[in-house]
Amino acid sequence: MVLITYFLMNDNHASDAWAFAGILQRQAYALGLNRDPSIVKPDATPFEMQERRKVWQAVFIQDTFLSVIIKLPPTVTHADVRVEDLVETEDALSVHGASDTSFIRSMWSLASVVQNTICTPRSLDRPICLNDAERTRLTSHLQRIYKSLPLPYQTFSENAMFNLARRSCRLARQTLFLTSNYYHCLMLIYGEDHESIACDVKATLEAAHEAVSSFFLFHTIFDGEAGVWFHFQHRAFLEALTIAELVKNKPSGSDLDPIYLSARTDILKVVGLLQLSSDHDIVAKTRIEILSKYL
Repeated sequence: MVLITYFLMNDNHASDAWAFAGILQRQAYALGLNRDPSIVKPDATPFEMQERRKVWQAVFIQDTFLSVIIKLPPTVTHADVRVEDLVETEDALSVHGASDTSFIRSMWSLASVVQNTICTPRSLDRPICLNDAERTRLTSHLQRIYKSLPLPYQTFSENAMFNLARRSCRLARQTLFLTSNYYHCLMLIYGEDHESIACDVKATLEAAHEAVSSFFLFHTIFDGEAGVWFHFQHRAFLEALTIAELVKNKPSGSDLDPIYLSARTDILKVVGLLQLSSDHDIVAKTRIEILSKYL
């Protein structure tokens, strides 16, 4: 059911994915996957307990980051499963501490913060942060999580990603997914603009640039599959749209400012990648039309 939900998302049926995910989440609750298996299944083998934790995290992470994109309330909110109990298997592939288990832990830790601080307020049209002090605390919290990750997940450069992909395409994909989600969330926080807090334009553009750069790298390294990942495609579009709005409202006389020149380049690159599928993908064509109005 988790995979079917991803299939629906990747097939540009986000509303169907959201509806099906609701059934999935109720099934997960009914099966008790949200409970600590050492409490509710004390007689289970260590392997069975591990699998229950892995399935729950798949449901939890999927729900959280789908909620980020479509601004609807997260529903996987009641659990006592602990990320610390997810242990590494002896035969797991690991590159400087990066592995399937460390990826799950990393995404789980990020999602635990994002669900309460970003998903819930956005779903109710409430501010993420009420003032600059709250913004600083929240971004510092996310940055501490990111800096605690295994080094390959933080080494985000083209050379590093190509080297990682040569060793493990799986870990390279995980790094790009994690990086994209992390910087997208930072972009949302820095980009808040209401009566109590102003948009931090520079920080928003920098976070959006890092987020959309993971999309560019995904296309460069995994060109054959990049077009089918809805999460990546839609996040990149939202990032480009955020960049475009800030460039449109840039201060007069800042046309040659490097940060705005880089921002315009990011928009053009997103449009260029969307054009690769625009002849048969109506969604890509629509996104191009929207972004082109800013160029």
